[in-house]
Parts: sequence; C-alpha cells; structure tokens
Amino acid sequence: MSTPEKPKGPASYFPSIEKKYGQPIAHWLALLQSCKDMKHMELVAWLKSEHGMGHGHANAIVAHWMASHK
Repeated sequence: MSTPEKPKGPASYFPSIEKKYGQPIAHWLALLQSCKDMKHMELVAWLKSEHGMGHGHANAIVAHWMASHK
C-alpha cells in the first residue's frame, strides 16, 4: 500500500492556511482574481493588510495563483 504524496511547494501550506483562516484555498484564489493587475509583492501585502494573513501564507497563495495564471 502506498502513502499519498504530500504536496510540495506553496501547496504544502494549504492545510494550515485553511485551518488558520477558516476559508478554503478556493476563496483566497478567487479574491486574487479580482486583483489580477497587481504584482506578486503587492498581492502579498494586500492579503496581509486587508485579511490579516501572515507573510509566508500570503506568499504561498500568491505564488500558487501566479504559477497557475501564466
């Protein structure tokens, strides 16, 4: 029996982000869609200031979102 592979990269933060902030990752990705003209660090700063997210969690969500919207 094989063990499911653990997520790597930014996705490895997703379980703790969902637990800490009480919203699914899809919620945060949808919010970023409304700010699609902002740069990476602007999005990180926005998640931190407007939603009280820590830097590492905000950076992980933004990195994942930007990689999937190239």
